[in-house]
Amino acid sequence: MNHFLLTINAIVPMFLLVGAGFVSRTAGIISREEVPQVNKLAYRVFLPCMLFYSIYQSDLNSVFRMDAILFAALGFFFVAFVSVLSCDRLVKQQEHKGVIAQSLYRSNFLILGLPIAAALLPDNELGLVTILMALMGPLFNVTSVVVLERYSSVKTDKKEMLLAVLKNPLIVGTILGLLTQLVRLRLPALLEGVLLSLGSVASPLQLFLLGAFFRFEGLKRYLKPLIVVTILKLCVIPGLLLGTAALIGFRGAAFVGILGAFASPTAVNSFTMVQQMECGDAELAGDLVVVTTAFSLFSFFVWVLLFKTLGMF
Repeated sequence: MNHFLLTINAIVPMFLLVGAGFVSRTAGIISREEVPQVNKLAYRVFLPCMLFYSIYQSDLNSVFRMDAILFAALGFFFVAFVSVLSCDRLVKQQEHKGVIAQSLYRSNFLILGLPIAAALLPDNELGLVTILMALMGPLFNVTSVVVLERYSSVKTDKKEMLLAVLKNPLIVGTILGLLTQLVRLRLPALLEGVLLSLGSVASPLQLFLLGAFFRFEGLKRYLKPLIVVTILKLCVIPGLLLGTAALIGFRGAAFVGILGAFASPTAVNSFTMVQQMECGDAELAGDLVVVTTAFSLFSFFVWVLLFKTLGMF
């Protein structure tokens, strides 16, 4: 029951924010047509600040487990490769290929995985989870930009694609954050506070806009991909990777970090990126976030209960 309450406390606030956006649109406070413009602000300002600050404030030298980092990176590339290959061959509509592929490998580690890890571990063991989050974020973002550009209706050559990746606001925020770690740069406290404030707007605003954009009609229209992605994202992929991690011998903070990375639902950022890059069906992207997040309430409970019982953490 404690684990179930933990997942409820982590996920229900997200749904309340989505619901607030949905009610606001229904009440005429914000229109569905206004969402892309407000999302542009989140994409170009608030999200880069959030990514920058999450990396900037991480103590990457405090706890460093190369084996856990290597496992997470290899697991990510395996899932991303299989997802893209499968979507190439099995998904018929071009505008759905990149959306479905990134929904499978891109996880809501920061917004959902990290809070659940914090509830499962004492504060002095969260360092490794933070490191994994800081390193997985760039992998999620860079790969998603490349994959979405790959399926864009406007074809670009490799140089233009590379330039588009480097100019992407999420990549810029990530690179700047990593550079501050590399040169050990510390910003003035005043500037840190401003970045923290700007970054803290990103997650609630994205969830609010997701609710304002959401329509129940899409659940029926996209029923098949929603069912398939939800099963793969919340059952098959975490089952494979968490089972492998347990057999290899990961325990404690390392296992919880891997659980946060691969058992989390599809990242809210995926909806924002699809809409702003105009490289796919944004409505499907939003529905995938909502549905996988809803069912993660139950899947997280199962995974936490199972591996806690088995003594993984």
